[in-house]
Amino acid sequence: MNKDFTTALRPALVMTLLFALLLGLAYPLALTGIGQAIFPDQANGSLVRDHGKVVGSTLVGQAFTSDRYFNTRPSAAGDGYDGLASSGSNLGPTSRVLAERVKDDVARFSGTSPGQPVPADLVTTSASGLDPHISPEAAFFQVDRVARVRGIDRAVVRKMVGDSVEHPLMAFLGEPRVNVFKLNRRLDAFGSKPAA
Repeated sequence: MNKDFTTALRPALVMTLLFALLLGLAYPLALTGIGQAIFPDQANGSLVRDHGKVVGSTLVGQAFTSDRYFNTRPSAAGDGYDGLASSGSNLGPTSRVLAERVKDDVARFSGTSPGQPVPADLVTTSASGLDPHISPEAAFFQVDRVARVRGIDRAVVRKMVGDSVEHPLMAFLGEPRVNVFKLNRRLDAFGSKPAA
């Protein structure tokens, strides 16, 4: 009986070690190498650099608080847009804290575009708290404010938003969306009159 155990132990240990090396080391290294060779930008986090300095990522939402910029969705990740604390708020529909926050956000946005209903994604967080996208409706909702503050013709800003809409993959996977970081970079590249 003891001999059967030791006979079976050796191949089990060899197979465990072999698969640990193969699946725990060789396979991940091969996929990392392929990713770096074929998709280096995406494999490194889709980072955006300005004069060599990293200013953001097109995959992670950021807080844009100035009226000169399009706002993204609110974030419940840590202190806001914290990649190390990615999560939703876990506040349910009966939460008074959530209701008050949403009410305050609706009031703030309603003041910038009176008479228009505030799109839901401007006042609700995403599940990760890091979503860099908003709906086209949420972007168009902000056109008047951004155009007014920047001193740019409303039609020009509206066209920028229209050109920034990313359509669903293969025309049916996902929803139309606007990457707020990319849109705000386009705005900065376009220029505007100096802020007062």
